[in-house]
Amino acid sequence: MRITTIHNRYQIRGGEDECFEAEVKLLQKMGEDVDIYEENNDRVAAIGKLRMAADTIWSKEAYETLKQRLIKKPSDVVHIHNFFPLISPSVYYAAKAQGVPVVQTLHNYRLLCPNALFFREGKVCEDCLGKFIPYPGVQHGCYRENKVASGAVATMLGVHRAMNTWTKMVDLYICLTEFAKQKFIEAGIPAEKIVVKPNFVSPEPTLGSGKGDYALFVGRLSVEKGLDTLLAAWEQLKEQIPLKIVGDGPLASDVLEATKRSPNIEWLGRRPMSEVHDLMGEAMFLVFPSKWYETFGRVAIEAFAKGTPVIAANIGAIAEIVTPGKTGLHFQPGVPEDLVDKVKNILNNPEKLAQIRHQARLEFEAKYTSQKNYQQLIEIYTKAKSIAKFNTKF
Repeated sequence: MRITTIHNRYQIRGGEDECFEAEVKLLQKMGEDVDIYEENNDRVAAIGKLRMAADTIWSKEAYETLKQRLIKKPSDVVHIHNFFPLISPSVYYAAKAQGVPVVQTLHNYRLLCPNALFFREGKVCEDCLGKFIPYPGVQHGCYRENKVASGAVATMLGVHRAMNTWTKMVDLYICLTEFAKQKFIEAGIPAEKIVVKPNFVSPEPTLGSGKGDYALFVGRLSVEKGLDTLLAAWEQLKEQIPLKIVGDGPLASDVLEATKRSPNIEWLGRRPMSEVHDLMGEAMFLVFPSKWYETFGRVAIEAFAKGTPVIAANIGAIAEIVTPGKTGLHFQPGVPEDLVDKVKNILNNPEKLAQIRHQARLEFEAKYTSQKNYQQLIEIYTKAKSIAKFNTKF
């Protein structure tokens, strides 16, 4: 099968970029013919604001680029990971003009929310959900804290809603969890157009020992990731269990200050993935304190692969991924006292902890391996081809 896969990279490499790369490598490893069409946000500064705003709505360059690729060498399916901002939804139309089915992975909530997070001023915000034009996001300057830039994003969303782009030009959407799927259905995307396929981990980490006697956080040091909840909880826990923090971000100074106040908190900064997996394997458990509607939570399944339980905030997709008593525990998001209670629960029940470690690895093997993901991908592509062929006939 020949797949044209499309992705707009961010200036700072993020989780979406990693998932895109992993999927491409998996398809290539399995012998599929993958044509990669990429843009990079490093080009944004050179384009200029007016052209950038116009290209966000409809990029003639991207349309022609994809059209010519498909004419030169046709594909069985076009799989779009991220079109924003340089590629634009024009590529849907280029694919359809050549009769090629379109699949779109929804890595975030960009089609529904200008900042793609459903998160504003430190808490969940659904003000734009279901609105034809997401004007609250413009009023609040939700995209890059800039009302003009937010207006450009809102215009793109409104224009393509008016053109029925989201409902007619995509044959199948991929959501990473049922939670995310329900949000898109609430916003008007037809349920029959959405399939659920989680992310995966490759190469697959081996089982860890869990004998490190410390807790671990891995992720961006930012408000939506719940760093304030995490740090407050560990200051309450005092010396009961050390916490290692891996990552960097806007709250790095807060983390540094916390390490000065609390000797049981250690900040390791960024670390290579191999080292992160080693840390996960030795950790007693991983903490996932997010405050926003995560569309997935790749760190959690990496922990499962190592047999490490996850104490997760009971919100969004991560609450779906972590099953209380089986692969970890839930706590009330934004409430450090509840996180403290769940940590103590783990510490006071070593037999239960050993059982959860075993179940976590089994959960990974059942749902999140590369082989299972490949099978799901091919089934999705085959289904998209059938849908496109049926729609062409009628």
